[in-house]
Amino acid sequence: MIALDPVPRPIDTILRGAPDDVALVNRAGALSFAGLETEVAALAGSLATLGLQPGERVASWLPKTRAACLLPLACPRAALVHVPINPLLKRAQVAHILADSGARALVTQAGRASTLEGSDVSDGCAVLDEAALPIGQPLPPSNADPDTLAAILYTSGSTGRPKGVMLSHANLWLGAISVAYYLKLTADDRVLAVLPLSFDYGQNQLLSAWAAGASVTPLDYLTPRDVIKAVERTDVTTLAGVPPLWVQLLEAEWSPETAARLKRLTNSGGALTPRLVRALRERFPNEDLYPMYGLTEAFRSTYLPPELVDAHPDSIGRAIPFAEVMAVRPDGTRAAPGEPGELVHAGPLVAQGYWRDPERTAARFRPAPAWSSHGGTAVWSGDTVVEDADGLFRFVGRDDEMIKSAGNRISPTELEEAALAGGEAREAVAVGVPDERLGQGIVLVLAGDPTREAVLRERLKRELPGFMQPTRVDWREALPRNANGKLDRAAIAREVRA
Repeated sequence: MIALDPVPRPIDTILRGAPDDVALVNRAGALSFAGLETEVAALAGSLATLGLQPGERVASWLPKTRAACLLPLACPRAALVHVPINPLLKRAQVAHILADSGARALVTQAGRASTLEGSDVSDGCAVLDEAALPIGQPLPPSNADPDTLAAILYTSGSTGRPKGVMLSHANLWLGAISVAYYLKLTADDRVLAVLPLSFDYGQNQLLSAWAAGASVTPLDYLTPRDVIKAVERTDVTTLAGVPPLWVQLLEAEWSPETAARLKRLTNSGGALTPRLVRALRERFPNEDLYPMYGLTEAFRSTYLPPELVDAHPDSIGRAIPFAEVMAVRPDGTRAAPGEPGELVHAGPLVAQGYWRDPERTAARFRPAPAWSSHGGTAVWSGDTVVEDADGLFRFVGRDDEMIKSAGNRISPTELEEAALAGGEAREAVAVGVPDERLGQGIVLVLAGDPTREAVLRERLKRELPGFMQPTRVDWREALPRNANGKLDRAAIAREVRA
């Protein structure tokens, strides 16, 4: 097991495995840690030929190819900032991220690039095919200041379009060390990376494994059976997931021999229900189960040690290494054991704020409570938790209007804008409703012409990724309004969820 070293270093130096040990296995074959270092150096040198200034942004819009796995290290080594884009996003969302980040280059594939229109990419942004990147002089490991910006990860907010969370070398490094430590990863472990690398949780699958000298097998899957086959084929020990994926995997057939190959299961992207915990414990009785809570603005806040899961199936655990986690009353004082409070996270995992968005940064990144042991800037999550007498936290709910579906944070405003763009409806409200498979399903409540629903759905399929598609559309003559003449979202949500 790795040492819990609190001193951050440049993230491109996170490769800590033995030179001949396998670090990465994908369709291109197996790559040793020495080979991975060589390819990171070469890709960084390739990026250096673009003539970009330090701190400029390089976006990637890729499935889990080798380049997608290397860019989180190669960009910072070239003194550039990596902006990974979820490969499930469509051109409108990609165009927003490119424009908002001010990306000077986009690394993608020819097929994806062909879906972009001229106005989606600024004149100053080069579109590069990952299969035809320029050849440059390999770059040695960097000596970047750990506080230097290394990545911008885009996550949806409760209002408006996705916002970019700024992560430093230190944020990424300490997150990798923390997770590798409390998961007890070793060089003998093999991690099946099924989550999108554009998510902090997904990217950390790479970084924490490599910090421990472990191997990673990235997987783009279509069905739960694809995941099971990968476990059988690659003999992995570690699988990370979100609640909707666990539901799907539990519905699929596992042989006892295949299930027994795994050593640990980790969950974030939504709290596990006691029912789901029991089902996972029945299917994987000998595996360590790690329920976790995280938010992109501070990466990860809590984890529940496996030995406590059976006794506390509704808990999200205690603070991870390097994090200080608190339940805070509205007046800023500490909530008593058993009393609900806002989850506030302080410490070196706290991100640097939202990219080019001082207003939303000031709202979410605020001074820690006066009684905080760490102090400094904290993330005020907007989530309500309860801390028990043993220091374990239980997730209660979200105070904002975010929809959490299939492990994705979805902005209702973005959904509503898309629903109104084609003229099929004149007013729209998006609501998340409980869904056992997805966590939350999406209901669009519309004022408009219900005979045009097929047209609406077809358009949304073209313009939005699959996880943003509504599970139900409710049509009304008119939507209710409050005393100020605004749409009464609370009343609509109550009605839909009744």
